[in-house]
Amino acid sequence: MIKKGIVLAGGKGTRMSPLTKAVNKQLLPIYDKPLIFYPLSILMLAKIKDILIIVNKGQLNQYKRILPNGKNLGIKISYLEQDKPRGLPDAFVIGEKFIGKSSVAMILGDNFFYGQNLTSQLLNNTKLKKGAKVVLHKVQKPESFGIAKINKKKRILTIKEKPKKFLSDLAITGLYFFDNNVVEYAKKLKPSKRGEVEIVDLLNFYKQKNQLTADIIGRGGAWLDTGSIEDFYKTSAFVSAIENRQGFKIACLEEIALNNKWISKKIIKASIKFYGNCDYSKYLSKLI
Repeated sequence: MIKKGIVLAGGKGTRMSPLTKAVNKQLLPIYDKPLIFYPLSILMLAKIKDILIIVNKGQLNQYKRILPNGKNLGIKISYLEQDKPRGLPDAFVIGEKFIGKSSVAMILGDNFFYGQNLTSQLLNNTKLKKGAKVVLHKVQKPESFGIAKINKKKRILTIKEKPKKFLSDLAITGLYFFDNNVVEYAKKLKPSKRGEVEIVDLLNFYKQKNQLTADIIGRGGAWLDTGSIEDFYKTSAFVSAIENRQGFKIACLEEIALNNKWISKKIIKASIKFYGNCDYSKYLSKLI
């Protein structure tokens, strides 16, 4: 079982400048919660309790104000700083000590996932013993994404970044599951023309060994990348619509922790005090 998870919350967020000049993108609100709550909730739904959040240099205190150490959620949160963006696989080099001899899941800090069967899918993916697994989602404009072509056994045959010719309509999302070889492979990578190490190159190590498989988010699920202002607001509108229609919150971390039996109602009372008089607190009050 995968017991450790990384949220990669670095990056410059240039596509959302000037908003991101003072505040890290992952701390901006998606409807009523900071963006970071959403990827963190995915790891918690996967029953991962040991989590490393990688942030930009100088932004640690901003994060610690909202997510000090995870005690209020019955989990362990540790932080490491990235002095400059070096590409996604750099997370495994930075987090080498944290990963140790374990397998690891990684989610990008700006990715949003939603779906009815999501929890069972996530728990299934944490059973990974060997190789790597990526989560795919059907998209309308494959030329804008990293794309994977798979066979009937969900083994990945080809990966291509923003293909000009149609290859498949399955985009590689920002959620990955790796065995312990990921650290060694990440260290071998050479930067691309962009000056960063590429996740596609990392995945290709596994593909060459025939150890790269896929999980697909079906029709009832949603994956949104909040990289641009437009996508950011679309995601916010999506969360607002669902929460207001159905009356439950997406990515309420305390609720997930309570359902997982990681925290008591007493701890939720302390969280209500911490958040103050707001809708989020009112929702927490209803839980207890």
